[in-house]
Amino acid sequence: MSIAFIPSPSQGVWHLGPLPVRAYALCIIAGVVVAVWVADRRYRAIGGRRGLILDVATWAVPFGLVGARLYHVITDYELYFGAGKDPWNMFKIWDGGIGIPGAIALGAVGAWIACRRAGVNLGPVAGAAAPGIALAQAIGRWGNWFNQELYGRPSSLPWALEISPQHRMAGFENVATYQPTFLYESLWDVGIALLLIWAARRFLLTGDRIFALYVAAYGVGRFIIESLRIDFAHQIAGLRVNQWMAIVIFAAGVIYLYRTRGKVGPDVIEPPVPAPAPAAAEAEAEQPGAAAPAAGDDDGPASAALPDDGAAAESAGDGAGEATTEEASR
Repeated sequence: MSIAFIPSPSQGVWHLGPLPVRAYALCIIAGVVVAVWVADRRYRAIGGRRGLILDVATWAVPFGLVGARLYHVITDYELYFGAGKDPWNMFKIWDGGIGIPGAIALGAVGAWIACRRAGVNLGPVAGAAAPGIALAQAIGRWGNWFNQELYGRPSSLPWALEISPQHRMAGFENVATYQPTFLYESLWDVGIALLLIWAARRFLLTGDRIFALYVAAYGVGRFIIESLRIDFAHQIAGLRVNQWMAIVIFAAGVIYLYRTRGKVGPDVIEPPVPAPAPAAAEAEAEQPGAAAPAAGDDDGPASAALPDDGAAAESAGDGAGEATTEEASR
């Protein structure tokens, strides 16, 4: 056991009368609040509509939570299905178990729906939200600390994490301190947020490219941190499923950045408004034959502009009389 170590909380649940207040849930809520605040400030700074981010969050946050839980249930299905398991436990999100890849994927769908409804482009919203999402993940990871879960290998480092006996993995009952993978990922996510803010200014990245950089950077950190964990996980070719997912999202982010390498800001917040349709008169004038009405059409614009025969004769007679009078007076 390490002489110096990070202690785990003595409890992660408090009660206000019959109402349980769980630290894990408070960390998630705090992360969401910070993410929305950061995204709103950044979106308005590039000329975005006030209040739009909150509207998007009402779609993206629920979609993201559902996606995060679905990802966890799918990748750890043995915890909820099979002999002696209760499938209803999949709805107990307060007990822990969410997957960030699922949150990103389904949360993006919710954001896309909200942007479509509001008539704005998704890219600038995603770019404004990316640093806030990374900070939300950094805060949310402290929920794992309160739950004493998702820790790494045994360690005697000065910053090793002490785990209570009832939370230790089978086979490690006599090991007290472990790698604090929750802390590593939290610090990595803070670094991602700072990287995105710096890169957006330095390279004039558009919103979609900022989000792609976030996805790629998250994939790198997640791959490394997953290699330190000792909790059970399904494996493919010697790698944990989450490591394969990290490879996929890293590759997707890098490919998108490469394919859009010539794209620079500023962002276009809203799609261009189509030009108004030409006036009816202009449309008629552009039609073939509109300027030459048919002969005998007394109601056409040309015949209305010309004097009738009687008026022309009267005008000619008046002109002749005036000419005769003028000659007589000379």
